[in-house]
Amino acid sequence: MIPSPLIKLARTAGAAPAAPAGGGPFLGCRGCGILFVATFCIALLGCVLNVSADELQRAKALKVPSRQPVTLMDAFVDDAPGAPWLRLRFVAPKIADPSLPHAEVAGDMDHLCNHVALPYMDENSLTPERIVISLSDRELAFGARDVTAVQYFEVYRPEAGACIWEGL
Repeated sequence: MIPSPLIKLARTAGAAPAAPAGGGPFLGCRGCGILFVATFCIALLGCVLNVSADELQRAKALKVPSRQPVTLMDAFVDDAPGAPWLRLRFVAPKIADPSLPHAEVAGDMDHLCNHVALPYMDENSLTPERIVISLSDRELAFGARDVTAVQYFEVYRPEAGACIWEGL
């Protein structure tokens, strides 16, 4: 290392050590080691967290009685019916399978209302008059029509910490 008085002299003489344009040698320049360490850490993190997209989807999936994969797509309060309605929209790709009976899907919707919608109301201090649980076999924009999509809708009334099915 050059003692600091000599660095001042070198700089005044125009002979200070500097990295060439485009960077210096791999680890021989200031800052190059940081790039190497960052790249190494990202690669190591990728190896440690070697998780496929399917595994991530399963991790995000909610547990329901039918054991089908269900993920929350959207949650919002809709005032259009004239009173606040909490709408929770879920994606459940397996509802398109005719071997999955509607009774099981209905049980899943009851479960989602009681175990997802009610805690969501409490966490966000919401007091809607109705809760709408919708399941779709694919992501759709709210209000969009798709004749090929399989969708189920159920309306519930939150009462005394439980979801009461409205059967509308």
